[in-house]
Amino acid sequence: MRTEPIRNDFTYRTYLWLIDLDRPPRLPGPLRYLAGFHASDHLGDPAHPLRENVDRYLAERRIDLHGGTVLMLAGARVFGYVFNPLTVYWCHDRDGELRCVIAEVHNTYGGLHCYLLSPDELGRASADKEFYVSPFIPIEGTYQMLLPEPDDRLALSIRLDLPGRAPFVASLRGVRRPATPWNVLRTALRLPLAPQIVSVRIRVQGIKLYLRGLKVIPRPTESRPERLVR
Repeated sequence: MRTEPIRNDFTYRTYLWLIDLDRPPRLPGPLRYLAGFHASDHLGDPAHPLRENVDRYLAERRIDLHGGTVLMLAGARVFGYVFNPLTVYWCHDRDGELRCVIAEVHNTYGGLHCYLLSPDELGRASADKEFYVSPFIPIEGTYQMLLPEPDDRLALSIRLDLPGRAPFVASLRGVRRPATPWNVLRTALRLPLAPQIVSVRIRVQGIKLYLRGLKVIPRPTESRPERLVR
C-alpha cells in the first residue's frame, strides 16, 4: 500500500518456499521445473553453493553459525525464471538459537542488496534504506520490519518511515503446507507461472502510477547493487 502522494493498494496471491539450505528440495521428474534453487539467484558468488555464500556473508560481518541451520523463504525458479522482491534468511547457531536475519531485496533492474538484522523476540527490526527499489520512492528513510520465523503461519511486514509519514507498507501472509509432489503440482496449477506473474504485476502497478502522474526519481549513478542477477 502506498499512502502518498497518490494512494494505491493491491493484493495478490502467490506461493513461496521455506527451505533448509542444507537440504534443498529435490522433486521427481518434470516437477523439478517447478522448483529450482540456484546460487546465482541470490547473494554471493554464483559459483559457490548458496549455504556457503550465506556463511561467507556472515563471516565478513564476524558472525559464525558453527554449522547451525539456515532457513530461507523465497520463490523458486519456475520453468527457468525467478523473481524474488524479498528473500528472508533465518540464521541459527548450532544450539538452534536465532543469531540474525538477512533480508535480501531485489529490484526490477537486476540489482540485489542485503540487510543484516538482529530482530527482537517478536521479530521486529529496523534498517536505514540503502537501495533503490521503487522509481517513485527516494533512497532515504528507515524500514521497520516484522520478520518472525514462520511456524504454521507466515506473517511478515515492512514499513518505510520518512520524517512525519509512512508512504509505503507491504505485508505477506501465508499458511504452511508440506512440499509433497501432489501439493507442489496442485499449487502450481492453481497459481501457474508464479514468479513471472509477480514480475508482471509489479511492472503494471508502476505503469499505472506513472500514468496517474507520479514523479519518477532517477536511479543515482553512484548507487551500485551488491550484485547484478542475470
